[in-house]
Amino acid sequence: MRLCKVSSSSSPPFCLSSLPNLAIIAFLLFFLVLSGRFLAAGADDVSSDDDDAPKSPGCSNKFQLVKVKSWVNGTESTTFVGLSARFGATLPLQTSEAQKHFAVLANPFDCCANLSSKLTSSVALAQRGDCTFTDKAKVAQSGGAAGLLVINEDEELYKMVCTENDTSINVTIPVVMIPKSAGDKLMEFMANGGGNGDRSFKLVHPDSVEVLLYSPNRPVVDFSASFLWLMAVGTIVCASLWAEFVACEQVDEHYDQLTRKDGPDTRTRNREASEKEVLEINTKGAVIFVIAASAFLLLLFYLMSSWFVWLLIVLFCIGGTEGMHVCLVTLLSRILKDCGQTTINLPIFGEVLMLSLGVLPFCATFAILWAVFRHASCAWIGQDILGICLMITVLQMARLPNIKVASALLSCAFVYDIFWVFISPLIFHESVMIAVASGTNSGGEAIPMLLRVPRFFDPWGGYDMIGFGDILFPGLLVAFSYRYDRSNKKGIMNGYFLWLTINSRPAKSQLGPVNRRPSEMWKILTSSSNCRRHQAPSLLEGVWSWFYR
Repeated sequence: MRLCKVSSSSSPPFCLSSLPNLAIIAFLLFFLVLSGRFLAAGADDVSSDDDDAPKSPGCSNKFQLVKVKSWVNGTESTTFVGLSARFGATLPLQTSEAQKHFAVLANPFDCCANLSSKLTSSVALAQRGDCTFTDKAKVAQSGGAAGLLVINEDEELYKMVCTENDTSINVTIPVVMIPKSAGDKLMEFMANGGGNGDRSFKLVHPDSVEVLLYSPNRPVVDFSASFLWLMAVGTIVCASLWAEFVACEQVDEHYDQLTRKDGPDTRTRNREASEKEVLEINTKGAVIFVIAASAFLLLLFYLMSSWFVWLLIVLFCIGGTEGMHVCLVTLLSRILKDCGQTTINLPIFGEVLMLSLGVLPFCATFAILWAVFRHASCAWIGQDILGICLMITVLQMARLPNIKVASALLSCAFVYDIFWVFISPLIFHESVMIAVASGTNSGGEAIPMLLRVPRFFDPWGGYDMIGFGDILFPGLLVAFSYRYDRSNKKGIMNGYFLWLTINSRPAKSQLGPVNRRPSEMWKILTSSSNCRRHQAPSLLEGVWSWFYR
């Protein structure tokens, strides 16, 4: 970890990374861009249809996600998620419209033969296999059951459809599949609640466990997604304005006194010193970066495991600590102009800021605490803080020098997204990007290189998420537009920065039953219609002077 070092006697200390740390951040950026894309489930992902699944009279329902709420001896317990069948009764949208029923084990447990006892007004719990789903539903319905829960053999939710021989289905009870873990938990409730410790598949006391089945819709307006969008855009705007209004405002009176009066002012010296430590992306580097990212994405696809995600978590903590350290020292140095410039000599680092020494343990502790409690309900706050600080630092260090490089980088990124999301299933039989982003083989751990916000008003819960790459790519261009406007002395209304910020919003896609990706990272410049409407300058006006700068 780098400490803020005093650069020379003619300029104040800076908190931008030195070249070795620049390589570290560039290495981390390589991983960040590979993070999951915007993962947002739309309002229509609660129910879906499958044109390939057989349909017949009485067997044409949409597949719906179902909430299974449970009560043990009258006390509300765990809520599970299941999937409704193609046939059977549709489920209510609200809990007020649904009714609680006692849950009992079917006997026989596969529910393929006539039940040994009636299940009047109860929900039958049966295992999958030995007969068709429609046969199970008919047996449960003939036994007087009010519903049927089919326990799958694993954690997947299999679509229960009709066979070609089922020409007319008359099932009037809801039929829902639940994962194996949910079935095991319900049977545990039934055994313990009924006072029967025998876990064999018998009909236990029916008065121990109650269940309620319903399928709520997602809210039409997702406020969490709006807040996430504001965070993403705010990060880009903050990073673009950071050097002008925060970093370059640091003034050290001690160094000013040692500087000749006819020399350059402090802001100019700060800007010149900081620009020496900026990594400018060239055209060749942009193309090589995207090719290398594709190779690494493929490596993740084949080697994704819990230990690899742990490696990414460690790298994220290192990068987050670095980013938070840079941001805090820069801010505090501007606020505490006197105290913030006190230095100390260290054997290895030389003359460093006392403020930097004090901030570093706090940043490291913050990152470590997030890693330890990353599964807590409020861990998303720490993850977002670390991520925003890291992205602000990266956007300060990595810059686009001209439109030529921007066009090359964003065009390659556009092809990168299209190929690995839409074309890769034709080669690898599944979307490589979505497989890596969802972390199928990560052992329950999630890739941390993203911003996330809980869906507070969504009955299904979950998180809205956006990957760092979907913020950094547009952010590089927006930051370039601000520097271009400042260089050409353009105002906020007649420059590119404001309108490019509005139009080139962070890219997003959906990960759900229906996968769509309206990628927008290719929006390099605002359209001509937008320029006319907002009275922005002509696209050709002065831009090409920066093309080969």
